[in-house]
Amino acid sequence: MKNLSPLQIERLKYQPKLPESLSSGINSLEVSEGSATESVRDQEQIKELFANTYGKPTVTFKKSSSSKQSPVRNVGVILSGGQAPGGHNVIAGLYDALKSANSENKLYGFLGGPSGIIEGKYIEFNDEFINAYRNTGGFDIIGSGRTKLETEEQFKSSLEVCKKLNISAVVIIGGDDSNTNAALLAEWFVKNNTGIQVIGCPKTIDGDLKNEQIEISFGFDTATKTYAELIGNIQRDANSAKKYWHFIKIMGRSASHVALEAALQTQPNITLISEEVEEKKMSLDSIISYMSDIIARRAENGKNFGIAIIPEGLIEFIPEMKSMISNLNDVMSSLEKDERYSSASQGEKFSIIENTLSSENAKVFSSLPTLIKSQLLMDRDPHGNVQVSKIETEKLLIEMIRTRLSEMKKAGKFSGKFADQAHFFGYEGRCAFPSNFDADYCYSLGYNAFALINNGFTGYLSSVRNLTDVASNWIAGGIPLTMMMNMEKRHGEWKPVIQKALVRLDGPVFKKLEEHREEWAMNDRYLFPGAVQYFGPSAVCDITTVTLQLERSKTLLNA
Repeated sequence: MKNLSPLQIERLKYQPKLPESLSSGINSLEVSEGSATESVRDQEQIKELFANTYGKPTVTFKKSSSSKQSPVRNVGVILSGGQAPGGHNVIAGLYDALKSANSENKLYGFLGGPSGIIEGKYIEFNDEFINAYRNTGGFDIIGSGRTKLETEEQFKSSLEVCKKLNISAVVIIGGDDSNTNAALLAEWFVKNNTGIQVIGCPKTIDGDLKNEQIEISFGFDTATKTYAELIGNIQRDANSAKKYWHFIKIMGRSASHVALEAALQTQPNITLISEEVEEKKMSLDSIISYMSDIIARRAENGKNFGIAIIPEGLIEFIPEMKSMISNLNDVMSSLEKDERYSSASQGEKFSIIENTLSSENAKVFSSLPTLIKSQLLMDRDPHGNVQVSKIETEKLLIEMIRTRLSEMKKAGKFSGKFADQAHFFGYEGRCAFPSNFDADYCYSLGYNAFALINNGFTGYLSSVRNLTDVASNWIAGGIPLTMMMNMEKRHGEWKPVIQKALVRLDGPVFKKLEEHREEWAMNDRYLFPGAVQYFGPSAVCDITTVTLQLERSKTLLNA
């Protein structure tokens, strides 16, 4: 093999572990059905929209003493949305199961995400091709994309491509939006008697695609371990140099699961949780006061250093910022067509906007540092909204804390020093070499996806549970995609979408952080997780996230 590192060579050899039920043979499975299901909310609306796929039971696979013959099937697979470690292993597991069922089966990969099935861009996998990607990170095997599958025209184009390739099932690997599209496609295929099945696989490093049947989305384990290693390295440096406060923004636009898990793995001095900020209606000023107080109290003890973890989406959870951004989205749509605004200088643009926003929102906008104001006025996203992910929240907090500490110093309430470093950890974790857990879990999800296809299911999400136990005891099965759905307003219209799972403030994971916050703030209880381990004792190489361990412990306790 050319251009491979020693680790790449060794990882290609790794054989992922499977649940015992699946390892017994793909054609020797018995299906156990649960009771009928309903959506998490808005049952009548969801039932009406998904008349052909709503209310199906959950299913679990068990070993069967008998074996059945599997007909020849061609299957298509799509990688959709942002990258997450382990995606290649989902495809490898799907391919191995498919070939195990019938050697004449074929697997096609649609290139560039959902647009591949619409435009008929694809490759056919073979052993040599698949073997080069086993246990590796990234989505480069076929690429990904964010095209939505939601219109009649797209569905018809997808059907024509499937007919051309004689495809009888499609597997969509993605997050909540991607699997919402999978549910829509499954419903359309059934409604139009196409005979084509659709199965989803739960992917997102954000960790917000989960419920009792989906204990964790794939990629979360590897990404959080990668971020935790980097945070641990910075903590070691901070504790050595003892002169910097490090503000670390960490990926997670809508939910703070990644920030929370990374904090539990490393025990920094400050951890902000977006859901808590929203629940407690914390203002930007109160957040600055909270952080400045910890910085000042540590300085009194001679500690002019520390670590602060900040979720990527924090700014949208601060009530006055959320209101201001919403107002800004509205006014910018008209201002950008105004010649007077487009030809104005930056300072003049700020003044025009402040005079156009409501008085309260103008006051918030005016209070922001120039850097953040500029980022708020950058190019809109495709829907005309502020690109919040491009706002350097960590730098906003630094600027405002620096100002606050200066005021405190003049008032004799701060006598320490404040020097800062800003970081953003995002892309660093999305394509990392998958951990043993993610390599095993993803392979099982893909293998299980074909088990669902092989047993005639459609509109289901591949589900592998009991994940804190050894892999042989994992429980394989599936849940109806409609079970996770509710209605939400998107761009002025009510749409069916899979409900995001946000951090639960009454849950065991947040409670763990809350319990130790003050101790971690004032004392240096830093943990240094180090790099993801692939070889060695199971206690080091196969451990799951703190989040999953805490959530499963509570589930088992209540069982």
